[in-house]
Amino acid sequence: MSAESASAIHKGQVDLLDCIDWSGIECLNQNSSHSLINAIKQGYREDDGLSLESDADEQLLIYIPFNQVVKLYSVVVKGPEEEGPKTVKLFSNREHMGFSNVNDYPPSDTAVLSPENLQGKPVILKYVKFQNVRSLTIFIEDNQSGSDVTKVQKIALFGTTVETTDMKSLKKIEDH
Repeated sequence: MSAESASAIHKGQVDLLDCIDWSGIECLNQNSSHSLINAIKQGYREDDGLSLESDADEQLLIYIPFNQVVKLYSVVVKGPEEEGPKTVKLFSNREHMGFSNVNDYPPSDTAVLSPENLQGKPVILKYVKFQNVRSLTIFIEDNQSGSDVTKVQKIALFGTTVETTDMKSLKKIEDH
């Protein structure tokens, strides 16, 4: 996909990388030598040789807090064809989840990733469910091939900050 078509999908949407509260991110069941930073941090996530890998089994539970309220529009979860994530459940503002209670709550949205998604095609979320997001929990339930190790090369979150949205709408009114 060209950069132009990617930006057309995300018109008005920005990469929310700068909104992540890095001190609070967590990932359960990550392989310590292939951690979440590889998939989410700028520079690292652009290198397909680096990945987040699961440890004991195929599941990963990722918690990403934001330093301000955001509206989440889409998510990119990139991974290899065989070990890339398959079923991804997203939870808005659900803190302190563990593998023991992740199935106790209905997800805000669920995505079954296609080969195109694994190559970087964004998953468009149920936008109405992600309007006032202070944190996002991503539960990777399984992978494409059913293997014991799930690999995630990149996680990117796209949306807007609530403040930015307000400022843009004010600016547009003034411009007319």
